[in-house]
Amino acid sequence: MWTYDDARSALRDVLRLSRAMTFKAAVAGLPLGGGKGVIMLHPGQALDQDRRREALLDFAETVASVDGRYLTAEDVGTSDADMAIIAQVTRHVTGLATGSGDPSPWTALGVESAMRVACERVWGTTSLQGRRVAVIGLGRVGGHLARGLAEAGAELVVADIDEGKRELAAALGAEWADPAAALRARVDVVAPCALGGILDDRSAEELRCRVIAGAANNQLASEGVADLLAAREILWAPDFVASAGGIVNIAVELEPEGYARERAEPAVRAIGETMGRILDDAAAIGATPLTAAMELARRRLAEAGVSA
Repeated sequence: MWTYDDARSALRDVLRLSRAMTFKAAVAGLPLGGGKGVIMLHPGQALDQDRRREALLDFAETVASVDGRYLTAEDVGTSDADMAIIAQVTRHVTGLATGSGDPSPWTALGVESAMRVACERVWGTTSLQGRRVAVIGLGRVGGHLARGLAEAGAELVVADIDEGKRELAAALGAEWADPAAALRARVDVVAPCALGGILDDRSAEELRCRVIAGAANNQLASEGVADLLAAREILWAPDFVASAGGIVNIAVELEPEGYARERAEPAVRAIGETMGRILDDAAAIGATPLTAAMELARRRLAEAGVSA
């Protein structure tokens, strides 16, 4: 659920997101396709409780109409409580409290696993102790990631457009910055955890980090930015690989045995192994991590008889 200037903007966004989800599932080796749904809000539109419920129920009818070809889950702008409302209309909803639950802690765990592998490639160790990390976006995933990094001994610079997140920053002993300053801060790692397009030609030239690993989808404004980052010796962990923890967790819910945390956690942590393979492949062929990740996704889609 997000605000868009017009329907064309919403359509472009949902197509970008669905493409990223297709590659995310493929790279993670999941028996799932890729899809995204958008509930479009107009600029300045505020939904009271009744109108929000009405919008969610309308969306639920759409999900129900495709009879299981699309499964919805919590994402930006929605909550587990919203999923419970949708579940009143369709059974094709995941991440409920009775199933795999809130996916955001798992997305954060996958990002941390990918970040550790990227750090190992640059500094020779997966330890985050003393690493200076800028977390941009302290929403549900970014907040969990920041907490995990703090527990791992990282020094945090955090940013969010919501000034109310300063309370979390203080609790973690983190330095507060505005998002633009955090992106360009002198840190070891930048973790984009808000919306996409944050890495463009200009920001790629202004970065002062060595690693980028975050939860935001579509972090690159264009694929050419991957080459700019590589030229500056900044290791970018492909977003659709690093942020797969949520869908990996949900996939466990869909297994015949039903959901079990003891199966979900190692599956999510294996994102680090996948990231390591991609970085190894990129180094072996002299390509960017984006190219290597896309090649892996395309191979797996081809094996499933799907063209990308």
